[in-house]
Amino acid sequence: MRKANGIITVMILILFVYHMIGGILQLTGLIKGGNPLFIYPAFVMIALVILHVIFGIKLTIDTMIAAKKTGVSYWKDNGLFWLRRISGFALFLFMGCHVLLFAGIGGGGIYRLRYFNVFALLTQILMVLSLALHVMTNIPPLRISLGLTDRRNFRMDLLIVLGILLFMAGASFFIYFIRWCMV
Repeated sequence: MRKANGIITVMILILFVYHMIGGILQLTGLIKGGNPLFIYPAFVMIALVILHVIFGIKLTIDTMIAAKKTGVSYWKDNGLFWLRRISGFALFLFMGCHVLLFAGIGGGGIYRLRYFNVFALLTQILMVLSLALHVMTNIPPLRISLGLTDRRNFRMDLLIVLGILLFMAGASFFIYFIRWCMV
């Protein structure tokens, strides 16, 4: 199950990077919003995220059962274990906010988004931060589940690429907010 979850995670990361690049271009006004080339892969990514959450819950339950049998306290002794779960849960909630905010209203060739206020900006920045935390803390288990031995290069490459993209995503949310305020 860990291997399958690892493969799903890689698929989510690929779709996420694609979605993030498309979102950055749309939020900054470089391309029009509502493009089906970005919407349909987002639906696939949501389905994979739900599957990832189900696998994560199952693996957490398995770990808790094993902890109970061995007497190991995962509540107190393993903060990283719970940080991974809490960041994933927070990310899932903020992704829900993201979907609600950016599910546009189409019709007549016009694509309109919902009002983007300070609260919306805050939820999106928190989503970016929880995503960064979730990815950062989960690279080692992903590497193990995929059987990657050269951990230093993989981790640094992934962190650099995602760090740059996450910075750009955060900046594009600010640009989009400023564009909303100017209208």
